[in-house]
Amino acid sequence: MLMVDAHCDTALSVYEDDNDGDLYENRFQLDIKRLMATGPRVQFFAAFADPRKYRNDTLSRVLSILDVLYDAQENYEDKFSVCKSADEIEKALSHGKIAAVLSVEGGECLNGELSVLRQLYRLGVRSMLLAWNYRNLLADGAEVEGGAGLTLFGKQVVSEMNRLGMIADVSHLCEASFDDVMSVTTKPVIASHSNAMAVCRNCRNLTDRQLSDIKANGGVVGVNFYPYFLNNTDKADIDDVIRHIEHICSVAGEDHIGIGADFDGIECTPSGLEGTERIPALFERLLQLNYSETFIEKFAGLNFMRVIRQIL
Repeated sequence: MLMVDAHCDTALSVYEDDNDGDLYENRFQLDIKRLMATGPRVQFFAAFADPRKYRNDTLSRVLSILDVLYDAQENYEDKFSVCKSADEIEKALSHGKIAAVLSVEGGECLNGELSVLRQLYRLGVRSMLLAWNYRNLLADGAEVEGGAGLTLFGKQVVSEMNRLGMIADVSHLCEASFDDVMSVTTKPVIASHSNAMAVCRNCRNLTDRQLSDIKANGGVVGVNFYPYFLNNTDKADIDDVIRHIEHICSVAGEDHIGIGADFDGIECTPSGLEGTERIPALFERLLQLNYSETFIEKFAGLNFMRVIRQIL
């Protein structure tokens, strides 16, 4: 069964590891070896440079993280492939490789220039989250109180992403920025790693109205495994994840939900979902609850693959 996970921060963890961490096998929550153990996999890898820490140096940081992924492709070319199109993903999977999709988490690295966006596209980036929690030159993030929407530059970025064939990611945005993305985009969006506000009240989660808007847009929501976004504590289990799955499906429908685990971007995980190799346990629990195999296949990967094929 094909699995697509729309968000992890493992490349950043490897880049920052003082013990010469490796993407093939490491001490983190995800690596190539464990991805390969669970069958056909498409994995989005985020390049994130914390704007509070790096300020005017986010672009070089993003490039260094992307370099980790290209190094992995060179070192493990029989197992791992950076993919720039749906056809390349299909080819990689047919050869038993992990298909990697490159993403950027936060538009700070654009430095206010559309030319940087185009260069990132040429480097293989195929998805971008516009703002990470705070305010930048594109948009206000989820933690900006009374946040405004997209700037003129932010609207230009969304339009250019549509033109190039890049997936716009609405996770981490405040409601006004989310609304502006939905009014500008002509393509489906993803919320790569977001949960349901009705289940867990957290500014990072999506309201029912936002879930309905994503459904109308043809997009997909990736369920985040972070316990604090599941139940506002540091303890959670598989059933906490399922409560979000059930609510998102009740609002957006089974064609608009997937996995955005956020592995290696979270310091704690639900019991039973400690790493990427444990995701099949979630499918087993859904089967126990009488979810159909058809639903599980859509949730596991087919819904995200639909958007990938439409845009890439």
